[in-house]
Amino acid sequence: MENQSEGSMQLTHLDEGGNIHMVDVTDRPETVREAVAKARVRMSPQTVHLIETNQVSKGSVLEVAKIAGIMAAKQTPQIIPLCHPLPMTHIDLQFTLDNEQGVIAIEARTRTHYKTGVDVEALTAATVAALTIYDMCKGVDTTITLEQAYVAMKSGGKSGRVEFEPGT
Repeated sequence: MENQSEGSMQLTHLDEGGNIHMVDVTDRPETVREAVAKARVRMSPQTVHLIETNQVSKGSVLEVAKIAGIMAAKQTPQIIPLCHPLPMTHIDLQFTLDNEQGVIAIEARTRTHYKTGVDVEALTAATVAALTIYDMCKGVDTTITLEQAYVAMKSGGKSGRVEFEPGT
């Protein structure tokens, strides 16, 4: 995210000299921070049906994807170099299946009580869940695509509540 500094927009991971650094959150107040990220996985309608009826040979696709998303959110600082390690207090993933369109919609929710947000963790959860769905189904469907991953909502920081819904 960008922040306002003396009327100009600056990237938070660059210092005044343009050098990369981890943002210092030492003096920020701890508040409840929440985020919702969304992603979609598109595949053949037949593959969605296999997932829905638990007929994929590797096992319960959505249960494995949920666990993978939760684990990924907790490991975000190991994947994204300048992310702060956070005391995650809540991580949840929900899936909505659309057999007709051949789409699985993923919604990841994260929460903490800390000095910085959990939006990257929510986005990591949603995208790793999508990757897991791909991995578990690639043997039965070569048309799977990961689509439109984004942060739909974040709250608790100096910007307050921010919502976003991209055009389709």
